[in-house]
Amino acid sequence: MFQSQRISFNWTSFHSLNLSKESLYSIIIAFIIMLVWAISLTFLLHFNLSQVNFLWILLGVVWQTFIYTGLFITAHDAMHGVVFPINPKINNFIGSLCLLAYALFNYKQLVKKHSLHHHNPASELDPDFHDEPSDHLFVWYFKFMRSYCNWKQLIGLMSLFYSIDYVFHISAINLILFWVIPPLLSSLQLFYFGTFLPHREPEGGYTNCHRAQTNPLPVFWSFIACYHFGYHEEHHEYPHLPWWKLPEAYSTKK
Repeated sequence: MFQSQRISFNWTSFHSLNLSKESLYSIIIAFIIMLVWAISLTFLLHFNLSQVNFLWILLGVVWQTFIYTGLFITAHDAMHGVVFPINPKINNFIGSLCLLAYALFNYKQLVKKHSLHHHNPASELDPDFHDEPSDHLFVWYFKFMRSYCNWKQLIGLMSLFYSIDYVFHISAINLILFWVIPPLLSSLQLFYFGTFLPHREPEGGYTNCHRAQTNPLPVFWSFIACYHFGYHEEHHEYPHLPWWKLPEAYSTKK
């Protein structure tokens, strides 16, 4: 049913496509995630924390983390040209917008690094890979984050934090809980399910050319864990599939 293909960032090939049902679903799902993120963040930033139990605050942090992960997954799909394949400019704009909202990431830079990752998985040319013993989760994570974050971005985020606090009179505690902490937790979630588990070298070595393995979770828990990013061998084998189609590829291969 599915045909394997290498990742390609040549957008011109999409101009001849018609608006298929899959393309329509992809753009609708992307807009839903972006809208839910915006509504949820606005609500939580104005939330009166003194009137609720700590467990509700914790639930808000967990929920916002999950939505931030969806925001990044949407940007990731845009990098593969599948959010809106018939119009590369709109596709790339959505990807850029999601990464800016996530943590002021530069979309073009991430596209280049992600292309290297797909063409050279788990090798010295892979910017996501840790070439030391890969069982050191946090050592690998901090190396991973250093390769994607820079001082200019951090200064921009700090400036934005104080600007929002000053101009919109948003509580600093609300900003920390629902704007600072969720993307940090989300980055760890994305790294763990999308890089560490799939690409660490298994005992006996890698067994496929993608140097990736799948986290065999049931579909519901795969979605909760990381928007099916754990079906990672399938993602590398079929990079043209949006995240919500990966369970179908996974079940077909079983």
